[in-house]
Formats: sequence, structure tokens, C-alpha cells
Amino acid sequence: MKIAFVSAPGKGETDRLLTQAAQALEARGLALSGIVKDMSHDSRFENGCDMKVRVLSDHSIIQITQDLGSGSNACRLNPTAIAEAVARVEASDMAKADFFLLNKFGPEEAEGRGFVSAISKALELDIPVLVGVSPANRAAFDSFAGGLAVELPNDANKIHIWCMNAQGEVNKLSAE
Repeated sequence: MKIAFVSAPGKGETDRLLTQAAQALEARGLALSGIVKDMSHDSRFENGCDMKVRVLSDHSIIQITQDLGSGSNACRLNPTAIAEAVARVEASDMAKADFFLLNKFGPEEAEGRGFVSAISKALELDIPVLVGVSPANRAAFDSFAGGLAVELPNDANKIHIWCMNAQGEVNKLSAE
């Protein structure tokens, strides 16, 4: 089982690192499954809780938050949009994927929903998995991964090396 996670301090840093990892893997011609944050989208809210994600298998963009009004401090996550993202990922031919990325193992996954089945399917297919994990959901993620996940440093180059190693391409990387 090849599963790793990133938990970078600083608002948006984990999203940035995972999106960079996806871009680097795609540049190498690898087929990806999962989602990463659409970094080209600027949040309209001060707390940054206005987000779009990119479905890696078909490059579609999904707005996963909802507008609850400017005065709301409630979670803006749109369960219908998350379900759509999960459905698109699960509808893709995951067996053809070289890698699975998930921007965030969040509250839905901590409760056994969301992308849990997609992560499990990727691992069953021996597809390496890279996940963003916030401190708030770390215990749930550790329980889900059975303590087998590798914590990666907050360094894009080291994340890329782990990814290439997980793909068996570390020798190709060092030869470049």
C-alpha cells in the first residue's frame, strides 16, 4: 500500500503543494484520478471559504462551496457538489490511473463518507495515493490509513520524489 499525506501549516499551503504535485505528475504524462483545488479561483470571502476543485480524470471544475451570505460563518461546503465530484471520480476508469490525489481528507471523509471509497478503490488497485490532511482530521485519517501512511515534508521537491518513487520512476527522475 502506497499512501502519503501532506499537512502544511499556513492557509492554502497544502492545496498549493498538492496542486503542484498534480501538475508535475501530469507533465510527466501520468494519468491522475481524484481532485485538487482550482488555484486560479479567487475566493470572494475573507475566510477563503469559496472554493472550486478540478477533477483530475476529466479536468472539469466544480464549485464545492455555496453562498450562505456575507454574514455567515457556517461551513459553506455544498454536499451536493461534493457528491458530484465523488461521482465523477468514481465514474472514471480508475484502473487506468497512475496516481490518486485528494486535496483534503476532510470532515466528510472523517465520517466515512466523501472520497473514502475512492481512496480505498485506488489502494486496492495498487495506485499510489497522496492526500492533504488538516490537523483537525489527522486522527481520523490515521485511523483510516491504519498507521501506514507516510507523512511527507512540506517541500514540493520531496513530495515529487516520493511520487516518482511510488511510481517506480525514481531512477528516471535522478537520470534527468
